[in-house]
Amino acid sequence: MTTPEKDDAPTNRLPEGKIPQLRVMPGAPDANIYGDVFGGWIMAQVDIAGSLPATRRANGRVATIAVNSFLFKNPVFVGDLLSFYADIVKVGNTSVTVYVEVYAERNRLQSNIVKVTEATLTYVATGPDRKPRQLPPLESLIHHHE
Repeated sequence: MTTPEKDDAPTNRLPEGKIPQLRVMPGAPDANIYGDVFGGWIMAQVDIAGSLPATRRANGRVATIAVNSFLFKNPVFVGDLLSFYADIVKVGNTSVTVYVEVYAERNRLQSNIVKVTEATLTYVATGPDRKPRQLPPLESLIHHHE
């Protein structure tokens, strides 16, 4: 049995066996005068990353209905390469809850990787009328993509 790493310490690696939903490098317009990237910019990217698996599970349009939790663990700087990992953690009749983790590769060196943000967001599947709709059964999505 291994001991868990300190969660906010540099991990020096991205999560193994997982593919990021999104990879983005913030630029100067995304930062304040001190060079720290605005939290709102990070929140927008997290929302996009979380919506991707929710959209696939809903097989169509989704809308963000809740930001259940959002934690900034470390600052993000201009030039960090951010990797956003998103996993569905709960599925309801019309909603999908997604957990998003964000890691920064500092100075484009893979030897300095740190977890910067984690969040849980809930999306609702919507129809063309923008009203909630039932999620399709999982079986129909599996057969649809074979």
